[in-house]
Amino acid sequence: MNTSTDKILFEVNEQGIATVTLNNPEKHNAFDDGIIKQLTDIFNDISKRDDISIMILASSGKSFSAGADLGWMKRMASYSYEDNLKDANALAQMLKALNFLPQTTIAKIQGAAFGGAVGLASCCDIVIASTKASFCLSEVKLGLIPATISPYVIDAIGLKASRRYFQTAERFFSDKAQQLGLVDEVVAPDELTAEVNSMVAKLLANGSQARRQAKKLSQDVAFQTINESLLKDTSERIAAIRVSTEGQEGLTAFFEKRAPNWSSK
Repeated sequence: MNTSTDKILFEVNEQGIATVTLNNPEKHNAFDDGIIKQLTDIFNDISKRDDISIMILASSGKSFSAGADLGWMKRMASYSYEDNLKDANALAQMLKALNFLPQTTIAKIQGAAFGGAVGLASCCDIVIASTKASFCLSEVKLGLIPATISPYVIDAIGLKASRRYFQTAERFFSDKAQQLGLVDEVVAPDELTAEVNSMVAKLLANGSQARRQAKKLSQDVAFQTINESLLKDTSERIAAIRVSTEGQEGLTAFFEKRAPNWSSK
């Protein structure tokens, strides 16, 4: 399946790997209300599809994304408070859709990721960046704040770093981003695609439903109080997956010292 719009490319291969590509390199893949709507629709579609196991978020050209499109920002400046609130909520809903996709998500970052693009990266499970990648929470330079992306960025880099970079608008590079926890792997530019493919191979070696449930587990359990309710919930989850078709196949394959049936897919 291949679906294309003017500025977003969407394709799914036979392995169930979806690739969503920001394709507006002339504007450094900046996004506006139209692109936000397209991304929201694509993410919502992916979330409902059992044939998609992994989604890669990528972009064309030298930049990953410059964040908000300048023309869109200029229009927003003349909007009323009510219109600005509606516009901001659309972005918030797009980020939420990406963050809570049940499939594994990988951000492939080859260049600059500014403003809202840091939010896109923060919403992905795994971020692989080139040594040429750079990041900037640049909103305060314009007298604004990174409000809608803040829950995801703070979750990715922590409160202390957020208090700094939200205020300084410093540009930092992939090595620093890795130290902060925003980026998982840093490779040379010509190794970026191979590293993404290697990560995909590692993921495909694991049960697809198990990955989905493991992702949800991490999001549901994070920051919860360890009490009897949580112990009951986590015990029920492992008991349910042990008796599931995939769990039974994985355990049987392990004890029979063979590859599970999904490993050849």
